[in-house]
Amino acid sequence: MTDRLETRRRAVAAALAGVGATALLVTDPRNIAYLTGFRGSGGAVLVEDDGEAVLCTDSRYELQVVEQAPDVGHVISREYVPGVLGRRRGPGDAPLAVEADHLTLAAGSALRRALEEDGANPPVVETTGLVEQVRRAKDPAELALIEKACRVVDQAWTHLLLQGLLAVGRSEREVAADLEHAMRMAGSDGVAFETIVASGPNGAHPHHEPGDRVLATGDLVVVDFGAMVSGYASDCTRTVALGVAADRLLDAYEVVRRAQVAGVAAVREGLACSDLDAVSRDIIADAGFGDYFGHSLGHGVGLDVHEAPAVSSRSTSTLSDGDVITIEPGIYLPGLGGIRIEDTVAVTGGGGRSLTTTSTALSVL
Repeated sequence: MTDRLETRRRAVAAALAGVGATALLVTDPRNIAYLTGFRGSGGAVLVEDDGEAVLCTDSRYELQVVEQAPDVGHVISREYVPGVLGRRRGPGDAPLAVEADHLTLAAGSALRRALEEDGANPPVVETTGLVEQVRRAKDPAELALIEKACRVVDQAWTHLLLQGLLAVGRSEREVAADLEHAMRMAGSDGVAFETIVASGPNGAHPHHEPGDRVLATGDLVVVDFGAMVSGYASDCTRTVALGVAADRLLDAYEVVRRAQVAGVAAVREGLACSDLDAVSRDIIADAGFGDYFGHSLGHGVGLDVHEAPAVSSRSTSTLSDGDVITIEPGIYLPGLGGIRIEDTVAVTGGGGRSLTTTSTALSVL
């Protein structure tokens, strides 16, 4: 494990040259875990341009940091940013990179104070996605954890259907709670995001929050859910029918399913993400539903449930071996309902492999 962490830090160190900095202050907890193995809720890491790193956290984690991050330097202090900057080995006036998307105002103030007290005035380089780009390519151990998280959602979904827990007369809130419990029982450490259960006309809202609406005969129900396993996420959406749904919804379902199957089949190394988006989007548009598919086709999955690469018409990324992405086309018909079908897919061996494996055929309950 320590060899993998060192490799990651060296990759980040190599990227520093591209932004003109000699060290990176890491404050995003997911990136801290990725680079050091430490999974506490508070801390900061400084990665130097040779890959060496020091981690600062407080006394709550004094034992944990030794166990989880044995191959980096440790500072125990409640002042995370000054703690790591005080151990910087490079020139004090050399450019220092920060994670602009994650450095809070409080941490930024601490950074300025620490630099002033040290008498240094280095240029501060704001970066976005520097560590996240390194995170894109999943190593075998990471892929195994994502696969496990996908097995959890497969098992939980199967349990929900077999036990009749997604049924007329139950509320969206009850279904969501039962699904989350099933994921816990199947081995999840928690949910990857707030579970979506959107029934009937609520299905036209892609990010509907489960409420007290009672599921009714004729509804399509969109269920979007994911599990976390050892810090890694899965993401899956299935849509089911409760009895006989309206013909327009059934037609839309088959269009989405064709688009989703085609999208998964098209995944391959070297394919532009915008072209992958077009594979599914064109099917939906040609069927006359183009105005009802507004979001991107997918996104990367890993330590975050939404990470690089973006799979959208605007994406400038190209699929690479080691990427893990979602394929999730949808159609949303205001006042009537919605459909979304989503799988987590690994780019591996030059092609794609779906890690979520439950059937995408329409289940009529």
